[in-house]
Amino acid sequence: MAPHTDPVRAVDVHAWAAWLDDAHRAGELLDAPSPDELDLPTAYAVQRALTGLREGRGARRIGWKLGYTSSVMREQMGVDSPNLGPLLDSMVVPPGTAVPPDLVQPRVEPEIGIVIGADGRPAGARAVLEVVDSVWRDYRFTLATNTADGSSAAGVVVGDLLDGESDTDLAAMPVELWRDGTLEATGRGDAAMGHPHTAVAWLAGRLAARGEALEEGDLVITGGLTRAVPLAPGGIVEARFPGTSLAVRR
Repeated sequence: MAPHTDPVRAVDVHAWAAWLDDAHRAGELLDAPSPDELDLPTAYAVQRALTGLREGRGARRIGWKLGYTSSVMREQMGVDSPNLGPLLDSMVVPPGTAVPPDLVQPRVEPEIGIVIGADGRPAGARAVLEVVDSVWRDYRFTLATNTADGSSAAGVVVGDLLDGESDTDLAAMPVELWRDGTLEATGRGDAAMGHPHTAVAWLAGRLAARGEALEEGDLVITGGLTRAVPLAPGGIVEARFPGTSLAVRR
């Protein structure tokens, strides 16, 4: 059972954060608690406490990740709303290299990453692969329990700048997801809330509601454009965008 305080069963945010942190560091999977044990606002408080533990060990936030901005990802994972989580420098995986060996059940999805300019608005776009690794066994979670776990953020592979960054170009930009030499899925930039910039605007609004803001240099990965595919030992996953590609292996 998830940590809580009796008798009122009010959530102990720091106990939850330590529970998740310990499991990740030990490479252990957890069974998600019942849906009524955690609501979304409290889940974000747990997420902030979990991030604080990681920052206490030297990690630094470099941006944000968005989850479930596309219908294909919401359908795959059985959630009905987007969420967000911090992107940390400890999550950066160089293109073509292996994911960290401590990941337990990694999956990979292609995304468009938006770089934030000095005015807090989009200033560029990059090809991105996100590596997720949920602490919840078999990716069985609610939106709240996923949010508490940082929206499963585990790794980010940042590729080249994308050509053609007009609104139309990014919305219509195609991507192919390949696994071990086989085409697994295709998608377009408009899968992310209709446009990656729309996803960034959604994030800006959510941050403003809690007294935060996008900062110059932030990288916002705007959500999976296809379903996520498992990355098996010895496997490789590649995203092919017009004019560029990037890959990650295990």
